[in-house]
Amino acid sequence: MVDRTVPLLNQQQKYAYDTLMKVVNDGTGGFYFLDAPGGTGKTFLLSLILATIRSQNGIALALASSGIAATLLEGGRTAHSALKLPLNFQINETPTCNLSRNSAKAKVLQQTRLIIWDECTMAHKKSLEALDRSMQDLRNNKNRFGGAMILLAGDFREILPVVPRSTPADELNACLKSSILWKYIKTLKLSINMRVELQEDQSGEVFSKQLPYIGNGNIAVDTSSGYITFPTNFCNFCESKTELMEMVFPTLLKIT
Repeated sequence: MVDRTVPLLNQQQKYAYDTLMKVVNDGTGGFYFLDAPGGTGKTFLLSLILATIRSQNGIALALASSGIAATLLEGGRTAHSALKLPLNFQINETPTCNLSRNSAKAKVLQQTRLIIWDECTMAHKKSLEALDRSMQDLRNNKNRFGGAMILLAGDFREILPVVPRSTPADELNACLKSSILWKYIKTLKLSINMRVELQEDQSGEVFSKQLPYIGNGNIAVDTSSGYITFPTNFCNFCESKTELMEMVFPTLLKIT
């Protein structure tokens, strides 16, 4: 599978793959972030990296911040489930993973060659710091993450951490970029939209350019309401939930 898939990578994906696999094979540890907007082949690349390491009889963990994202990766689990992360980040300044040194999960973390954390931008910064403390303890190594290789992946233009009853400042403070660990990260970027490349969809190409334009904050904000105005050809507007359901699921009534 690996030999057949590697030639399918585009130039950006191949560079990221070679860079990450070199670090994994060197065993020196590393801390990387794969900046990949939707449609750029992030899941395709992550799946290939996991398959490569596992084909070498190595341990590679696939984590995600949401259950939906976890199902897209082979053997994927939510980060909270796999790491036993605490839920009280607001009141715990130095959280750690709830794992005993002799547990099966701890032994896997001690031997893993790579931990992939997809949709990491949704995670609270203290969850990453908790992983760092726990890995150092479990592996008896005071280097970052106990010398393990950590690969975060996501897009900061999408959903950020949800902090109940909070202000925008609280949301930004909970973001991974506010973590003391973020200054050590190395970033790899994917920007070629593979959905457009493979399907040759002109409307998809327009949408793929509009999306980062909105995400980067390049659209003017109405000073009175604080809202932006979507381009007329960006999406279809609905006046009610019923209209939305009929537009998204036009054959739903026929099926039911």
